[in-house]
Amino acid sequence: MPPYSHPAEFEGRRVLITAGSKGTGRATVQRFLDAGARVMTAARRRPEDLTGADFVEADLTSPDGAHVLAEAAMERLGGVDVLVHVLGGSRAPGGGFAALTEEHWRAELDLNLMPAVRLDRLLLPQMAARGSGAVIHVASIQRRLPLHDSTTAYAAAKAALTTYSKALSKEVGPKGVRVNVVSPGWIYTEAADALVQRLAASSGGTPDAARQGILEALGGIPLGRPARPEEVAELIAFLASDRASAIHGADYVIDGGTIPTV
Repeated sequence: MPPYSHPAEFEGRRVLITAGSKGTGRATVQRFLDAGARVMTAARRRPEDLTGADFVEADLTSPDGAHVLAEAAMERLGGVDVLVHVLGGSRAPGGGFAALTEEHWRAELDLNLMPAVRLDRLLLPQMAARGSGAVIHVASIQRRLPLHDSTTAYAAAKAALTTYSKALSKEVGPKGVRVNVVSPGWIYTEAADALVQRLAASSGGTPDAARQGILEALGGIPLGRPARPEEVAELIAFLASDRASAIHGADYVIDGGTIPTV
């Protein structure tokens, strides 16, 4: 546990985190557990080594999966105080816009936009009725810096998530619910490595060449490395905490300086 994390900061808080079985989601689950929260998370399959969090098996790319998770949160936790949408990623092939079929576009929207929309619709009313709550949507700097060869649909879906989040913040802020966005750059997770392998396979090159291609497409990372999942989790926890009680409708970038403009 980082030394700046108070062990009781989220004591008594009920926190729902999507995609908590690995990567940034897993780090976020652990961050809230370390600070005393009651945590529920969901994924399509339960990881063998997940401990401390209440787990729900659900495919959140479908409306039914969102209902399963929301119902479990209401029944087991009695409601949600903090809602963190981490679920996302890109499964589309490289090759630019012409390589993207109707099915690819639908799959990217169903993975990166609609789970947040559905869960918000199901769980924000109880926050608004109580007059308090925090929602954090994890988007991406690719909403401003898309990789045209490989992640056009992903970038468009994350841009839609960011715009939706701003609209939502205007609606529910007066009801006591804070909504913010975290937009990471390249985080080196299992999903990032899978993207590297997929790009290498589609180009016939090596993983090292694919990694270098991503860095070049991003224009480089001035900090010299991708972010770690734990670093993104720390920003999420800050925005969910009382320390950020006046931060609302904002989009926080954590990208090592990748975006070259202010």
